[in-house]
Amino acid sequence: MKRLRARLTELDRSRRHRATARAMLRLNPEPESWLDIGTGHAHFPAAAKALFPYTAFDGLDTTTAVLVAREAERVEEAYLGSPASPHLTKALTGRYDVISVLRPTEELAAVLTFLRPGGHVLVETTEAVEPLRTALEAGNCTILPTTRHPALDRLSSTTRVIARRNPSPA
Repeated sequence: MKRLRARLTELDRSRRHRATARAMLRLNPEPESWLDIGTGHAHFPAAAKALFPYTAFDGLDTTTAVLVAREAERVEEAYLGSPASPHLTKALTGRYDVISVLRPTEELAAVLTFLRPGGHVLVETTEAVEPLRTALEAGNCTILPTTRHPALDRLSSTTRVIARRNPSPA
């Protein structure tokens, strides 16, 4: 019974990851580069590769699980540390077309610097959405309407927010 429950949990996680990746498909069908923040063992990038086969997925995490994910080829580049770490800020600024944050982070301002102008950030949260929206708008991002069905929002414990980084003023 434990094995069956674990398998069902794994299938549910995979289904949720595919649905999350699918939300980006209509906005950016072929991003060149994607960074998954808090990637852990990179189960999300592994699921998203089915929809984005030509995209380079990288992962950033504070645990060594991201290094295991790189060895398992779930991500191409693995970054160990906090998004606000100076060495990561310097290396990753303006590098990504898409950034996914499936676990809330207090360092959203640092994460947004990794986006190219016109890039997208996809955030899923179980917390209040208004502070997230405020932080995204303060980071020069425009919140985009989601096509998620309202009934799904009522059934789900998470809220998905997608934003596009505005080009810098000339």
